[in-house]
Amino acid sequence: MKKGRLLPLFLFVILVLAGAVYTLNHLYEKEQAPQARFNVETPRIGDIVLKTVSSGTIGPRKEIAIKPQISGIVDELYVEAGQTVVKGQQLARVRVVPDMAQLASAQSRVERSRITLVNSKNQFERQENLLKSGVISAQDFQITETSYLQAQEEKLAAEDNLLIVKKGAANRAGETTNTLISSTVDGMILDVPVEVGNQVIQANTFNEGTSIASVADMSDLIFRGKIDESEIENLHVGIPLILSIGAMPGRKFNATLEYISPKGMPENGAVQFEIRAAVALAEDDFIRAGFSANADVVLDQRKQVLSISESLVQFEGPTTFVEVQTSSQQFERREVTLGLSDGLTVEVLGGVLIEDSIKRWNQPIFE
Repeated sequence: MKKGRLLPLFLFVILVLAGAVYTLNHLYEKEQAPQARFNVETPRIGDIVLKTVSSGTIGPRKEIAIKPQISGIVDELYVEAGQTVVKGQQLARVRVVPDMAQLASAQSRVERSRITLVNSKNQFERQENLLKSGVISAQDFQITETSYLQAQEEKLAAEDNLLIVKKGAANRAGETTNTLISSTVDGMILDVPVEVGNQVIQANTFNEGTSIASVADMSDLIFRGKIDESEIENLHVGIPLILSIGAMPGRKFNATLEYISPKGMPENGAVQFEIRAAVALAEDDFIRAGFSANADVVLDQRKQVLSISESLVQFEGPTTFVEVQTSSQQFERREVTLGLSDGLTVEVLGGVLIEDSIKRWNQPIFE
């Protein structure tokens, strides 16, 4: 019986000792486990700028296509892309290729006027002799003389018309501007899409004509881009833009929004609105037409306001709060009222002061 009583007692003692060892070991491991500590961050005074980005291109406000007034063949080119020209400067010469029907008509007119002139000259000489003999009056002679002079003028006009049809030039007019293509504005030659020997067509009702060159004022540039419909209501004419040009890294250019399209266009599943902004250039700045650019569009901003990192803010339903340090590693929850955010920094309208220390709850340090 004694052995039967001792065995359970012995097992009980073993269990008690094992439990004690486990408890002591757990307490030791707990003491050795690293303790979480949190860094803190204080509010600051600064600017908050809410921006969006619009992608587009930079180019001249106006690009003028210079077109010939007559059809023909490019005989000479006097300029190339990149040159600066002034209004009236000659760009090219066009050699006329006459229309056969017009040429035949012009030649026929010359021949008719020659015959008329010969006849008028004969009559004039006869009447002149009769006048000297006293047979006719001066008044009658004057009628014949007038007809003779008109016949001379018609002969000259017919010959000029024939030259215009054949060459685009008239003897009495000298070098006609029809064959010499001149710039209509001051600016830079951006493109010369034709070569010597190319055929060109004048603009008419049925054809827009062939461009000899395109000229633009490269000191008057604009940015053309698009912006999403979700942000269009935050824009207004006159707000600033900051341009970044891919081909000119490290440089920024200022621009001012001057146009917002009243009509959006579907693009990639969203509605996009065209915007245009005038680019501000310094005297020695030169930007090539067609450069791609990104515009930082300032939608809203706050100057010198109390702000904190948005990562400090915690959310619980509609409530926003932060944890403010009360003593070493002791924090209290405090609700905050927030204002404008740029995605990284948020304006604080109430709930914390500039001297408060706020827990970085997502950046614990274990010791």
